[in-house]
Amino acid sequence: MVTLEGDVAHLNVHGFKIETGVLTQMLHYAIAHRILVFRSTIACESRARQKQNCQQQRGKGPDRHTRIICRLCRLSASLLLTSALTFAQTAAITIPAGAELTVRLLSAVSSNTSKPDQQVEAVTIAPLIDGESILLPAGTPVKGSVTAVKPTAKADERATLKLSFSEIGGVKAKTKLLDVDNAREQVDDTGQILGILASETLAARINQGIGKVTQRNTTLGEILEAAKSAVITAQPSGEIKYEPGVELKLRIDEPLQWKPSSTAPATAAVKPIANTDELSRIVNSQPFQTMAENPRRPSDVTNLMFVGTESQLLQAFEKAGWTVAHQKNADSVLETVRAIAEVRGYKEAPMSILLLDGRRSDFDFQKQNNTFAKRHHLRIWRRPDTFQDNPIWVCSATHDIGIEFSQENRTFIHTIDGQIDRERAKVVSDLLFTGHVRSLALVDRSQVPKQSRNATGDAMETDGRMAVLVLQ
Repeated sequence: MVTLEGDVAHLNVHGFKIETGVLTQMLHYAIAHRILVFRSTIACESRARQKQNCQQQRGKGPDRHTRIICRLCRLSASLLLTSALTFAQTAAITIPAGAELTVRLLSAVSSNTSKPDQQVEAVTIAPLIDGESILLPAGTPVKGSVTAVKPTAKADERATLKLSFSEIGGVKAKTKLLDVDNAREQVDDTGQILGILASETLAARINQGIGKVTQRNTTLGEILEAAKSAVITAQPSGEIKYEPGVELKLRIDEPLQWKPSSTAPATAAVKPIANTDELSRIVNSQPFQTMAENPRRPSDVTNLMFVGTESQLLQAFEKAGWTVAHQKNADSVLETVRAIAEVRGYKEAPMSILLLDGRRSDFDFQKQNNTFAKRHHLRIWRRPDTFQDNPIWVCSATHDIGIEFSQENRTFIHTIDGQIDRERAKVVSDLLFTGHVRSLALVDRSQVPKQSRNATGDAMETDGRMAVLVLQ
């Protein structure tokens, strides 16, 4: 049984009340060398990838995601996006090799149930833009198939799955899978998805560690085993399983000659925002950095603003596939521990509390796949101001890319992608795709530092601008 006293959760085992933070430390001590391996395969790989991405971006100006938002804003300032699309449709378009697409699965795939030649459908969720032209609009259908699959029946066997997408907007294409968003699995150089080994999950390592402890101290081993059994109720699985809604990154490997048909998806008509001077004044009057509640430390930078009613806000995020986070309580704390140990997702996982002007957030949203270690997540605060007679909401959005054990906090904490403008662009793309955005702007904020750190010490880099979305 788990109870919550204040912000501290306790697990009652055989009449003993053990603080879950202490339990975590006991397990950490008992299998320390195993935990370090766990960190290296999740957190450290993510940090290495983050460092590589930062090095690639430095000295190149705004990254690809920011450039897309800027171009969308420029297009909306002169023409409706539908007009830009119509212009591009007058002639065949050459999409160059190397162009990257973000697509969302419409079909479920699994290493245990999918078969070779099974058809797989997806859809682009962000436009492909070149200069001031939209080459490929969001909503373009993408089709492919399962080309190879190997299920796993044993804990020490790795499942594999290979998907090939060979048609984009009705035209034959050659593509390669680069990444599965927020997945616990890795994609190798050939585009094949490599499953995890169930024998290497934290739950399996805990079992191994407890076995070693029991050999030296039977009583302590029994206590740890009872505690573990109360928390971990399912055996980890190495199955690769993606439901509709999972997002993939594809690369076009050969130039694609594409001419949109009359049935091509219509890009949402995003109009320019009127009274930009007033908008700039309001944006720059908002606090730009949140504060962790406990301990009080500066944390995430605000990077988005929504203009609209509460109903419009909730409908937009629901349609975009984001999930409202659970409040922190005994049940959610226990489920979080289970998700970490079993290396699986918890799509409503609670978030740490951040304050803006001393207030807790009004809404917390996140988007996971199949691991708690990685998630898109954001917090939203209602502000006292209005714009065009509509409520204003300020948001801080970051991307969790790994998890590691914090000795200071006696628990596991997330690490983030320090290039936080990428997450700003992710939120913009997701909401544009829903059709719930009427207007879009990217507003300069000269007072926002380009480099800072969050409450857990992760470095953050930004251009300082705030994306403003007027909802409908």
